[in-house]
Amino acid sequence: MRYLHTMVRVSNLEQSLEFYCDHLGLVEVARQDNEGGRFSLIFLCAPEDVETFEQHKSPTIELTYNWDDNSYDGGRNFGHLAFRVKNIYETCQKLMDAGVTINRPPRCGHMAFIRSPDNISIELLQEDGSLEPAEPWASMENIGEW
Repeated sequence: MRYLHTMVRVSNLEQSLEFYCDHLGLVEVARQDNEGGRFSLIFLCAPEDVETFEQHKSPTIELTYNWDDNSYDGGRNFGHLAFRVKNIYETCQKLMDAGVTINRPPRCGHMAFIRSPDNISIELLQEDGSLEPAEPWASMENIGEW
C-alpha cells in the first residue's frame, strides 16, 4: 500500500493556490480540467517530493475545484493535513507576515496549526524533533479552532 493523496475541495481556486503554493511553498505537479463534469483537479506536492511524484504519482494534495458555485463547510471534521518543516519558527513567521493566522502557535518548538482559506486544518511539525521554546511563540495563545 502507498499513500497517494489527500483531496480537499476548494471554493476559490486562485486564493487556494496562493495559500498552498505562495505561502506554504507547495508546487503544482499536475492539473486536469473536466469540461463535462465542470471541475478541475490540481495536484500539489512539496518541492522535495517532486521526484517521487514523477515516479509514483504521489504523495500529493488534490485540490478539487467545482466550476459552479459551491459552499463547503466543516474543515475540522475532515481532520488535517500535515507537513514537516525545516524550521517551524521561520515557517510560522513567514506565514504570519503573509497574513495567515497561526491558530495554534509552536509554543513547544515542535507543532503548530493553521487553516486554509477553506477552513482546512493544517499541522506543521518541526523536522527532527523540537526546537528550543522561544519567544514570541512560547507566550502566544491559541486563536480560534485548529
